[in-house]
Amino acid sequence: MTRGQGPTVRRRRLASELRRLREAADLTIDEVSEKLECSASKVSRIETGHVGVTPRDARDMLELYGIAGDEQEALVQLAREARKRGWWHAYNEVFTGTFVGLEADASSLRAFQALLVPGLLQTERYARAVIRAMRPDAEEAEIRRRVAARMARQELLTDPSPPEYWAVMDEAVLHRTVDGAEVMAEQLYRMVTMAARANVTVQIVPFGAGAHPGMEGPFLIMGFPELADTDVVYVDSTSSGLYLEEPPDVRRYALMFDHLRAAALKPDDSVELIAEAAGRFAEQAALPEKVPGNE
Repeated sequence: MTRGQGPTVRRRRLASELRRLREAADLTIDEVSEKLECSASKVSRIETGHVGVTPRDARDMLELYGIAGDEQEALVQLAREARKRGWWHAYNEVFTGTFVGLEADASSLRAFQALLVPGLLQTERYARAVIRAMRPDAEEAEIRRRVAARMARQELLTDPSPPEYWAVMDEAVLHRTVDGAEVMAEQLYRMVTMAARANVTVQIVPFGAGAHPGMEGPFLIMGFPELADTDVVYVDSTSSGLYLEEPPDVRRYALMFDHLRAAALKPDDSVELIAEAAGRFAEQAALPEKVPGNE
């Protein structure tokens, strides 16, 4: 796929443009809602990208803002394209919000995890164990569905036009045994294999680095190819996630990531450390040790 051309990013771009045009027309949200005979919350949610906008609503808003001709038609067409359904809609009971749509359209992904292997690098067995631990009350069918959705997300990294993926993890990720030594050996060897891809970089922050900015928790910075689509920071949590788009917030997390990269081992040394940990788990599980890159 062409990065930056998905429906979620198009909706975000349209929302930003509608907000800019409303402000240029010197109209408040309340004034727009009154003139279009709709609720102010609807206008607000359209402008923040929380809900889609129909081509008809987009045209009504643009006419109110004095936008006509080719510019109006281009934005109405953007509204049509933003309403298309992405592959993730097949897992709409798993994926809520706009996270997966943004991730799927990003040209760069910078991730930090302190306790777990990032979702895009997880093996199926590791993912199942993690999801089961985080959702102890979930039915087995739900767990299977969530695992399948996570595996589908991972196709992003092997796409013909994949994003640049840079993952930094705390060394604790290599030592926390998830579902036994065999699962851990498989998982860590998978990380070694993925790190060999041209679009994937993996780094480990060693215990010896001491305190570091990532101790605040996991986060992901999503970058997009078009200048109009500014970076988004996604701060993860068990039940939901926080999206940060204001420039000061994005800069703060970008600086945090730069500090984490500087504190981490170099990529080659990181892969060597991961391979050593994988070998120890393989030995515990009485598995044959793999040669990195040949599995």
